[in-house]
Amino acid sequence: MSTARVPLRSLDDALAELMASAKPLADNEQVATFDADGRVLAKEVVSSLHVPPQDNSSMDGYALRCADVARAGTVLAVSQRIAAGSSGAALSPGTAARIFTGAPVPSGADTIVMQEDCEPVDDGHAVRINTVPLVGQWIRRAGEDVTRGAAVLSRGERLTPASLGLAASIGMAQLMVWRKPRVALFSTGDELVMPGDVAPQDMRPGAIYNSNRFFLRALLLRLGCEVTDLGIVPDRLDATVQALRGAAQAHDLILTSGGVSVGEEDHIKPAVQSLGELALWQIAIKPGKPFAYGRVGGTHFIGLPGNPVSSFVTFLLLVRPFLLQLSGCDSVATKTIAVEAHFNWPRADKRREFLRVRRNVDGGLDLFDNQSSGVLTSAVWGDGLVDLAPGQTVAHGDVLRFIPFSELMA
Repeated sequence: MSTARVPLRSLDDALAELMASAKPLADNEQVATFDADGRVLAKEVVSSLHVPPQDNSSMDGYALRCADVARAGTVLAVSQRIAAGSSGAALSPGTAARIFTGAPVPSGADTIVMQEDCEPVDDGHAVRINTVPLVGQWIRRAGEDVTRGAAVLSRGERLTPASLGLAASIGMAQLMVWRKPRVALFSTGDELVMPGDVAPQDMRPGAIYNSNRFFLRALLLRLGCEVTDLGIVPDRLDATVQALRGAAQAHDLILTSGGVSVGEEDHIKPAVQSLGELALWQIAIKPGKPFAYGRVGGTHFIGLPGNPVSSFVTFLLLVRPFLLQLSGCDSVATKTIAVEAHFNWPRADKRREFLRVRRNVDGGLDLFDNQSSGVLTSAVWGDGLVDLAPGQTVAHGDVLRFIPFSELMA
């Protein structure tokens, strides 16, 4: 029997195959705009009005005709006062209207002079204009932000706080969004203990606290998923099969941590294969080589490595875009920026490597000293990843591809 090892799959190939399987969920629902942050739009949002609805003042000051102020120092009678939320009469020639920010500009006026350039006289019944104004200054035009009939938010767009404000500005009290992905999460490993169950001084030899469960759940919630936490599954094939079979009943994705390597106690691979299929197995990245994708019945399955940094990095690079696309999001690509290295990395790896780094006060990148896949401190200390090609070394001053955690965890 052949003992040849199957070549590792590249990250790009693995991601492409993964994304080809991430068909957007078919269900959508209407939610209050107040509650739609992070959701993905299932229907384009079109404005039924101009924003602002009419010309209005962007300053506290005076509305007037430029033709009435030929020189600085001109005095005009104040004919009316217009506050935000009210409407003024047509402006009489040779007069000015006291106006406040957001108030509609009266017909006949073609400019606003800010109050700092004006001087009230005659107990406020008149005003001295101490500058020669320009036509249109300090006027926000109707439709300057949004025009009637314009599509302001696109189908497949992931909503942000600014998006919600924009939707509210055109009167949208509710938005049509795709259903949240339902994710079942569990960890495997007899060595795992939950914080609070056992005090540190009472930990048995070989036991460790289950850190992966905490950051994976948090990452899933940040992506807007509905998470069912199934806890820790014992290192037994029958227990793993049972957990997978139950999780497949009402979820879009089963996400596990641990048990995807090739040891005798790693039962995820045979358990998934007994219930469905396993499409991906190992990927040429560091950290994170043991990675599995498949299906349990009609439910997606992703198995992450047990080492915490490996699990963290593979989630960000592979699971995050998968879930965004499953959610109906059109923009899922990971964005990188060019930043200068302020460190040396002479130890090239044959795999594509993701180093934990952080930006310093000089605008460059510093490297965390210990890049082990078990050192979660590196992900807390760092504010992003450096993406190194296979065989790439780093010398101080090299410009590298940097992926901020703010990009990956938004």
